[in-house]
Amino acid sequence: MTSASLTRRLLLGTASSALMLLPFRSFAQDLPPAETPGVEVPEGQIAEAVAKLDDIVERIKAESSVPGIAVAVVHKGETVYAKGFGVRKVGADAAITPDTVFQLASVSKSIGSTVVASQVGKGVVSWNSRMRDLLPWFTLSDPDVTAQLTIGDLYSHRSGLPSHAGDDLEDLGFGRQTVLERLRLLPLAPFRISYAYTNFGITAAAEAVARTAGSDWATLSEEVIYKPLGMASTSSRFADFMAAENRAIPHARDTDGSYQPLFQRQTDGQSPAGGVSSTINDMAVWMKMALAMGHHEDTQVVAPKALLPALSPQAFSDPPHNADSRPGFYGFGFNVGIEPSGRVKISHSGAFMMGTGTCFSLIPSLDLGIVVLTNAAPVGAAESIAASFTDLAQLGRETRNWYSGYSRLFEPFYTIRGRTVGQDAPAAAVPPPPAKDVVGRYANPYFGTVEIREEDGGLVLAAGPEPILFPLQPWDGPVMTFDFVNENAPLGSRSTLTFEGAANGPAQSLEIELFSEKSPSRFERV
Repeated sequence: MTSASLTRRLLLGTASSALMLLPFRSFAQDLPPAETPGVEVPEGQIAEAVAKLDDIVERIKAESSVPGIAVAVVHKGETVYAKGFGVRKVGADAAITPDTVFQLASVSKSIGSTVVASQVGKGVVSWNSRMRDLLPWFTLSDPDVTAQLTIGDLYSHRSGLPSHAGDDLEDLGFGRQTVLERLRLLPLAPFRISYAYTNFGITAAAEAVARTAGSDWATLSEEVIYKPLGMASTSSRFADFMAAENRAIPHARDTDGSYQPLFQRQTDGQSPAGGVSSTINDMAVWMKMALAMGHHEDTQVVAPKALLPALSPQAFSDPPHNADSRPGFYGFGFNVGIEPSGRVKISHSGAFMMGTGTCFSLIPSLDLGIVVLTNAAPVGAAESIAASFTDLAQLGRETRNWYSGYSRLFEPFYTIRGRTVGQDAPAAAVPPPPAKDVVGRYANPYFGTVEIREEDGGLVLAAGPEPILFPLQPWDGPVMTFDFVNENAPLGSRSTLTFEGAANGPAQSLEIELFSEKSPSRFERV
């Protein structure tokens, strides 16, 4: 029995008794109206799409200059394609193979969702379990929201937390516990009727599930998903990724547009949201399990009734912009959308500006899935390969140049940040305040305490729990600047730091430009 057949029988078990009497048939006229596709797929069309994948990957690899790519396709319960392209590191000979380990970035959310679903199926938690019952110390700024907040609210990004809440603390080196505790200081959008993508919202929910299960997240993921599926090269621990001999080195995009191995993203802080590492061979097994509604070989790894909500729309992630645009939805850790063919697509992308671009797409009605992993900062290469393939599989043709479309969507990620970027200091600039008036410690409830130090005749900002040092450069009087590079600020970014009150003696506070975009950024002298 194919996984599509099994899926349909499992789901019909939750439907009406009249539907359960219907035998499975693949003809569109025999399907329920909501499952009827707009375009039939002729025999052999998917095999033809697979046969064209080499050319698709090579073409988009050349257009994007991505150093290394790995692709796998699953169909009817079998891995029908698994191949690596390019190199693990620019300037080295080691080739990408189907067993090369990549950081998955936000594809981790979908994998983590199946971990949670396994616990939902076992009755450890439910998608509607309240966070205050599972993780009482986790609170948000509104007590009423805190009282109602569920695992599902966080896994569907409808908690009201701001977009990417807590990522700025992670960039400064704060650990998971501290970041989750400080989310209570952030303002909230309307609960359950707004959508904002939050890595640490999902991380909070996963932490609650793991603690309720009596485990840590990485161990729970290993025990309930990776080991049962035989995913021996998959881990939710950063150390395991770094220990892998056949490992894809991340490549950031340099200021000249080339890809260089400049950074290594440490992912343990938000492991449930972005910390999984895996291979396309392992991901193929996981996709087959998801398409089979939790079934793997002779084992039901995840209960279908627990997994189905994760694969179903729970929030608007992309409301229609006009009357003829298709909406986008988010389930619990999965994107859910409708293809031009009328078929449901379940998917997710992953992106680290420090050097990872990944995605997968599942077409359940065709029992078909593709995963694309790259070792370069995201430019739409992974998504373009997947979209070109699913076009061919469903329609027999590529409907457009997908890379030209996706690359434009990713380009704003590389906008250099900072209001003084591209400018020189004013010609008549006032000298900075004397060191004795600004050296000291300054505190902020969200960002913690920073320190202004005098070192080697200049001023330095020290920020974070294991202080990151940012040498300050004069700009104009109390305004100074420093270079600022991390996952959320591309190379070339520059922040201002303004001392307040320094014109009349010791500074009483300071303001840091690139700390202020989403969070209160005034630091008071202590």
